[in-house]
Amino acid sequence: MQRPRLGWAALALLPTLLLAMPAFADDAPPKLDSGDTAWMLASTALVLLMTIPGLALFYAGMVRKKNVLATMMQSFAICCIVTLAWTVAGYSIAFTTGNEYMGDFSRLLLNGIAGHISKGNDTQAFVLASGIKGVGDMATTIPETVYMMFQMTFAIITPALIAGAFADRMKFSALCIFTTLWSLLVYAPVAHWVWAPSGWASQMGILDFAGGTVVHINAGIAGLVCALVLGKRVGYGTDNMAPYNLAYAVIGASLLWVGWFGFNAGSAVAANGRAGMAMAVTQIATAAAALGWLFAEWITKGKPSVLGAISGAVAGLVAITPASGFVLPGASIIIGVAAGVICFWSATSLKHMLGYDDSLDAFGVHGVGGIVGALLTGVFAYAPLSATDASPDGSPGGLAQLKLQAIGVISTLVYSGVMTLILLMITKALVGLRVGQEEEREGLDIVLHGEQVF
Repeated sequence: MQRPRLGWAALALLPTLLLAMPAFADDAPPKLDSGDTAWMLASTALVLLMTIPGLALFYAGMVRKKNVLATMMQSFAICCIVTLAWTVAGYSIAFTTGNEYMGDFSRLLLNGIAGHISKGNDTQAFVLASGIKGVGDMATTIPETVYMMFQMTFAIITPALIAGAFADRMKFSALCIFTTLWSLLVYAPVAHWVWAPSGWASQMGILDFAGGTVVHINAGIAGLVCALVLGKRVGYGTDNMAPYNLAYAVIGASLLWVGWFGFNAGSAVAANGRAGMAMAVTQIATAAAALGWLFAEWITKGKPSVLGAISGAVAGLVAITPASGFVLPGASIIIGVAAGVICFWSATSLKHMLGYDDSLDAFGVHGVGGIVGALLTGVFAYAPLSATDASPDGSPGGLAQLKLQAIGVISTLVYSGVMTLILLMITKALVGLRVGQEEEREGLDIVLHGEQVF
């Protein structure tokens, strides 16, 4: 009797089966990578350093002696408040599927995140419910706990930036309520728009590598609204409001500069070439912006100031943020110089021309710098670097991408501006917004906290 030839048939099919195996493997979540995880842990610490002590010192050095502690306390308190808000609901609103405008509540109190804790190098990395696998075409190879913490540091610094606009005059109780509401109802939804694959801006192809719209334009316009609603400081335009200790501000700006490498290069969500390019253009643009501000000030006012140098550097850091993973070094020089010169004009001439009191130029530097960077990202985007899920081939830059960037800018300005106004009115009805005139003259350190800097 003739034997069946199934064995030979199976052998004949073996090459086909072997070739098919990688396709099945590609569908599996990526493995954890210790190098990527280590870099993201370091980046998370660097971004937290930007708020405490970086921004705390930067802002404290630019206010008067009687408000130094209160200003530092704002950054410290915001860090604590947003940490809990992010844990309870912010992360879930920003980085779960939901719809085009906000996530769902599947990660309330970080529910389910423990399932992605590594138990060894072979553990598969997380893929969020929203399908987030990292930036663009890169797969996430880090634990979800690390990703959540990295994004938390962004959520912390954004409302802390707003505090620069209302320095010297907001009640501490008002700060606590406003920060909680703003982080959940403004920051988290905008982060979802731009960085979650299900967000409308992400699907449209709007580019924002590390937070030009989500962080800087968002905080900048909110700061402007706060400055307008609270009104000018007592004595604004007549009293001497020179910074108490510019040395604090220089140290703070320097910490911001160093921490910003985690902010931008960390947004690659991996230790790879894109992170390297983001780090390089961040350094280049910041130097160019500092010099741009300095020379603009030198020409118009006769002397290059220390305050101008550090303000220009921060303007460059802001402007390169949305572009950092998408542009080449030559473009970063142009972005930096443009940011330095334009932010110098907005923080000096524009503010005085329009008559608003943005105490520490939250809008003039972060709002305007973010707009400059977001728009120029559309002009200078380099296709091999700018691939995203919405645009796998990347954007070559130009008018089409510039239009998309403008949509992102305008949408953020309108949403954040209107919502900030509403939340300020709610806060005002609950506890009031501003300390009394005599309390403001005495200083917030003593009035709000019962302490003095010396």
